[in-house]
Order: sequence, then structure tokens, then C-alpha cells
Amino acid sequence: MTGPVIVLVGPMGVGKSTVGAILAERLGVTCRDTDQDIVERVGKPISEIFLDEGEPHFRELERSAVRTALAEHTGVLALGGGAVLADETRQLLAGRPVVFLEMGLTEAVKRVGLDAPRPLLVINPRQQWRKLMEERRPLYTEVARVVVSTEDRSPEEVADEILTALQLPSTQPEKQQ
Repeated sequence: MTGPVIVLVGPMGVGKSTVGAILAERLGVTCRDTDQDIVERVGKPISEIFLDEGEPHFRELERSAVRTALAEHTGVLALGGGAVLADETRQLLAGRPVVFLEMGLTEAVKRVGLDAPRPLLVINPRQQWRKLMEERRPLYTEVARVVVSTEDRSPEEVADEILTALQLPSTQPEKQQ
């Protein structure tokens, strides 16, 4: 099976883009983010897509972006937080090197904030985040080969754990602490 060397899944704000960039650099590959693919294709932020066309339209764009990226991209791929909601996407992720980056509510509040432009967190962000995770955690776990906590850890530490867990060689020497 060809495709990404690593696929990152997890909730908004967990660090998929940041960790993905570090992993890509260490592996000597490129990093791609399906949310960014959608923004570039449509020409407006995801929050505006949600407001203007609605979540169902965004989810169709997301399924298409994930399908294309899994077929074309051979580096590190970061998926949007809700990408795993689609049966089609979960099927496409089967057998791939998927890493679920997880964090708890307290960490999410610190990272995402309560006033960030996240369309699914507009009303009562803490409760909404908790509800989203109750729905999505089993799906993230279903598709993941590896689960890595980002709580109280630097993106570099998270990247180290992913490379070790997936037994992937880094092209850069590890930094001494």
C-alpha cells in the first residue's frame, strides 16, 4: 500500500500540524494538512465554509480531500479533527500508519481557547469539546495503530515517541538533553 508514511488524527488543537511538520522534517518528507487543502481549494477559512454552506457540505469537501491526499501524498498527513466521522475515511485508513494524538479537556482549553474561531465550539466550548470527544475518541482509537498523549509534552517529545512507536528512522540525530 502506498500513501503517507504517517497519518495524524485527533481533536482540534492537539498539535497535528505542529507535530506533523517536525515529523516530516525528521523523515525528510513533506507534510500535508487536509484542512489546509480545503481552504486552498475553496478559497476561504473553514469557519466560513461552516457558516456559508453548512457542516454537511464541509464534511463532503473533507472526505474528498482525505481521499485525494491518501492517494497522492507520501509524506506526513494531518487530518482535520472530524475526518474520522466518515465511514469511507475510516475504511481508507485501515492498515495505514495512523497515530491518534490525544489530550484531555484542560489541555484542550489551554490550546484551543474559549474564543477561538472554531465553528463546532461556538456555544459552551467546554461542553461541546467534551461531547465531540465522547463521539470521536472511539473512532480515533479504531483507526489508530498508535495512541500518543500530547499532555504536558513538547511537540518534539511527541514526535520522538511516534517515530519510536512506528519504528521509523529519523534522518536527523536526536538532540541531547
